[in-house]
Amino acid sequence: MWPARCRFDVHADDAAFVKMLEADVRRGLSAWPRSIPPKYFYDEIGARLFERITELPEYYLTRVEASLLSRVAGEVAQRTAPDEIVELGPGSCRKVRWLFDALRSPAGVRYVPIDFGRDGLRDAVSGLTRDYGWLHVHGVIGDFERDLVHVPAPIGRRLALFLGSTIGNFEPAARAALLGEIGRLLGADGRLLLGVDLVKERSILEPAYDDAAGVTAAFNRNILAVVNRALDADFRLDAYRHHAFYDDAASRVEMHLLATAPQRVHLPKLDMVLDLHEGDGIWTESSYKFTRASTEAMLADGGLALDAWYTDEHDHFGLALARPAASP
Repeated sequence: MWPARCRFDVHADDAAFVKMLEADVRRGLSAWPRSIPPKYFYDEIGARLFERITELPEYYLTRVEASLLSRVAGEVAQRTAPDEIVELGPGSCRKVRWLFDALRSPAGVRYVPIDFGRDGLRDAVSGLTRDYGWLHVHGVIGDFERDLVHVPAPIGRRLALFLGSTIGNFEPAARAALLGEIGRLLGADGRLLLGVDLVKERSILEPAYDDAAGVTAAFNRNILAVVNRALDADFRLDAYRHHAFYDDAASRVEMHLLATAPQRVHLPKLDMVLDLHEGDGIWTESSYKFTRASTEAMLADGGLALDAWYTDEHDHFGLALARPAASP
């Protein structure tokens, strides 16, 4: 039984997911280089694997961002004084707790999480409403790339959260478009808190995406299991090798799956057959890294301007507080 102060709008279901996956996989595997979008990593198994990744010694991002959030949450809450917090891709909803704890007058604040994982989001929100008795929740089950139009009308000053450096998974044109959509959600007095992973040594970046225990490799291969299940495909997961490297010129880490032997893959729901030679790859993720200057340029491309900039003591991770460029 959900409390009266909690509701969900559902704009995506299993059928919508499969339709979206079909279109994305057809487009990605028909192109060169072949690719599958990284948002399909996160089925139930993928989500569990990613939680394990965040606990690995090599994967600094989650720890550093959490430490930074804990340090600056009070200042962010004071500067933004939000009446509601909209969070894109909140996952377990752990990070927003730093902001809730920092709010000086939380009564009546509304939380609007938007995520595709219905059960996971509902479980996370259940914990929030238990721990924050004053919290009102209006969740949106959907894909934040497509369904931001379904975010409810604002009830006051709005703070949007887009954390975890998820913005780094988007190519420049796509992230400019997404930031533009977020900017339209903010209104004149709203703000965005954006998490960005920063450029640093290859010796730190590459192990974060290719850990010694092989958890990231299993996470990467699991995307083929998602495609197999949804599209009746016959990818052999054990016939692909995880490959991750930092492209210094592009300021991004790339993850690929490389075929370890020649193989033919059938995707009957797409009426498609894929022939791969040994060493042929499927590009599964880009993770762009930023500097303060490139973050400001990215924000400007999306119609936003930097209000405040926070980093950890080693400049490994950044939080950008941004506003619509036309706002004072």
